[in-house]
Amino acid sequence: MESVVRIGRSLLVLAALMACLPARAAPDLSRDVLWVALQGCLLNKRTTGRAFPCLSVDPGDRDRPGTAVLRAPGEPTHLVVMPTADVVGVEAPDLQTPKGAVYWRAALAARREVSAAIRGGRPLDEIGLAVNSSGGRSQDQLHIHVDCVRASVLAELRQRAGIVLPGTWTGIPLPVGERRWRRFLAMRISLAQAEAFNPFEAATRLPGAGRKPAGPDLTQVSLAMVSTPPGDPHPGYIVLAHRSPTSHAETLLDHRCAAPVR
Repeated sequence: MESVVRIGRSLLVLAALMACLPARAAPDLSRDVLWVALQGCLLNKRTTGRAFPCLSVDPGDRDRPGTAVLRAPGEPTHLVVMPTADVVGVEAPDLQTPKGAVYWRAALAARREVSAAIRGGRPLDEIGLAVNSSGGRSQDQLHIHVDCVRASVLAELRQRAGIVLPGTWTGIPLPVGERRWRRFLAMRISLAQAEAFNPFEAATRLPGAGRKPAGPDLTQVSLAMVSTPPGDPHPGYIVLAHRSPTSHAETLLDHRCAAPVR
């Protein structure tokens, strides 16, 4: 979470140059640093054809929203994938439409960039995705973290993958740090489902999901996606969800990974 803040610290010059651009109204401008960086990527892409400071920008089209990929400074394996549109975070209702699936597909594709940043590469099934809740994030522009999955998390998923079922949420404990565990809800999806599957929409069916007049309240929900373990008889992905005021599924990722787990 804090690594995203460092993106902004390394882009202060960019922010100054872009001060003349329309800004979003925000009570805490420090939560718009990622948005400012994104505007720099889009401006550079339009004027020079290069996406800097992003790794890439896909402007999208009429039927497909745009996405951008940015690397966290000082963390070569840590990427964030963002919409090019103004989307605040996991709780945005628009993410429950097919647009939400587009952002997860872009994040899955970005795993190759993570593997390429590691000497000798890393299997894609050891690279995961995570998005934090409103209280667990530092920025108010949706960003899906992409990085290696903690070795302890991979080991636990290998042990418990068999009880994770398709189409239903099952509770499993996962390690989130030194001697710290949290209960996540897990759902299995097949490779065939992955193209159209939208974790944001699936989160509206979490057990005990609170509701607002406008629909389910996902403000306190964080999500993650990890490949099923090697050799799994039903290959695909395991989607993970956790709900708490400061929930951040990013704790399942390892921003200091180097050598393959196996």
